[in-house]
Order: sequence, then structure tokens, then C-alpha cells
Amino acid sequence: MIDIYDVAIIGAGPAGLQAAIHAARRRVKTIIAGKIEASALYRAHLENYFGLPGKKEGKEVLEAGLTQAQNFGAEHLPLDVVKVELRDHYFYLELEDGRKINSFTLIIATGVSRRKSKIKGEKELIGKGVSYCVDCDGFFFRGLPVAVIGNGSAAAHGALTLKKIASEVYLISPKLNISKSLKNDLEKENIKIFSAKPKEILGEKEVEGLLLEDGQKLQIKGIFIEEGAKGALQLATSLGVMLDPENMTYIQVDKAQKTNVPGVFAAGDVCGPPFQVAKAVGEGCIAGLNAADEANQRRKQHEN
Repeated sequence: MIDIYDVAIIGAGPAGLQAAIHAARRRVKTIIAGKIEASALYRAHLENYFGLPGKKEGKEVLEAGLTQAQNFGAEHLPLDVVKVELRDHYFYLELEDGRKINSFTLIIATGVSRRKSKIKGEKELIGKGVSYCVDCDGFFFRGLPVAVIGNGSAAAHGALTLKKIASEVYLISPKLNISKSLKNDLEKENIKIFSAKPKEILGEKEVEGLLLEDGQKLQIKGIFIEEGAKGALQLATSLGVMLDPENMTYIQVDKAQKTNVPGVFAAGDVCGPPFQVAKAVGEGCIAGLNAADEANQRRKQHEN
């Protein structure tokens, strides 16, 4: 039996937690899926937020926000969402441990990926063996050795998918952070995990190998960079959510934080700059209130 919620929130950063607080206060069944550690605020400091003088640790603020949301009745699963679909009356979510959720409404508040550095040779070999989408390009490496770089569930799932296609799959993950069940799946498929950081992608006209910081050299033909959780844009576009037409980098929403897909809302950095906690919290508030109201309407229609 799959649990049914009124509001499901993907992302446990400022926008997602604020959305959960307001939705739960409306007394609708609310769940947050995501790790607070994945938020950009977790390892940062906050000193420009109204009512919080001085410098506050982001981790402290997020933990307090999560507790606040839970005190209002919101549930929290510190797991990544790997699949989202619209099925009948519900949004169907599948989590990295295989758990499944149905919800009347959905709020995407995953933030955006911020890469601090590029791997040497990465830029030069994009499209020549370097890819950012296993689902898009995996088939081109059928029968060839490949590597997946990343620390989250997207990288693990990417490696498992490629295992069915490639001759050999390596997972390069200095700080692997996935569920126990996902680790077990990697072990069952004999996917070798390297904890050393990638130093350089080798090759001139195409990928020929990967050099790790500990000196190991992997002979591979393809490299898939899958950092963090399942990309917010990938989850959103799988539902038909429209992106900002100017740069196709952020989710397009209206003043109510609604997307073009009925029942789907978005809030925070995933909606574009400025990347400020105050903006994320404000959008989370709007999304949470409106998602709760719409969930009530959808539940009544379903019951009738």
C-alpha cells in the first residue's frame, strides 16, 4: 500500500522547509523528501536575514527549520527522489531506497547544482565522451568501459543503468552519500567504487582515460558526470514542466509559484536568481500555502 499525501516537497533547503511549515499548518498531510545536507546553506553562514543578527551557521538554521516543520506535523524522509510521474489523480514519487509515495500536489524545491571546479580536460571533451546524462547518452557506449563521477543517488543509479549497457562501469565517488540499499545494489552488480578524486580526463579527440588524484589511471571511453541528487530540471521536465525560455536553466513559475503543470509548484533557487535565503523562504511560503489549498480541492474531487 502506497502512502498518500496532500503535499509532497522535493528538497529540504530553506524553500522546501518553509513550504512544509505553511502546508502543515494548513493541516494537510505533508512530507519532505531530501537531505538538509544537500542544501547550499548547510555549509554556509547566514548574516543578512531579518531577525537573525550576527552570523548564523547554515546547518543550525536548517536543523531548526526542519524541527519546526516536524512540530507542525510534516514528515521528513532524508532520501533523494529518483523518479516522478503523474498517475491518475496522484503524483507518484519513487525514492532512492525503493520507497514509493503518492501525493495530490508537488513542490519542487531542490535548489540548483553549484560546481566549484571543473575537471581538467572536461570542457574540451564534452560531447566527445564526456556526458551529463546517462539516460540520454548511455546507449552510445554500449560494450565500452565507462566511469560515473558523483557522490549522490543520481551517480549510483547512473552506474546501475550503465551496467546493463557498458562492458565495465566504475563509480568515482570521494564522498559517497547514498542509502544502504543502493550501496547493496552497487555491490551486487560488482560496480567498483573509487574514493580518490578525479584529476584529469585524458584524451585529445575523444575520451581515452581518467587519471585519479592517487595516481590510478582508468582506461575508459566514456565519463558521465552525475553530481548530487537527481537533477531538479530532469525531474521537472519528465512531468512536462516548462523552463525559463531565456536560458532553459530554471523552472518557470507564476506569482503563485505554480508551474504550467496543474498541481506542480516550485520555489527557491530552482526558480532562478537572486540566490538568497530570504527569496527562497518567501517563495516557499507562497508555494506551501497554494499547494495546500489545491490539495484540499483535489482531495474533495477525488472523494466525490
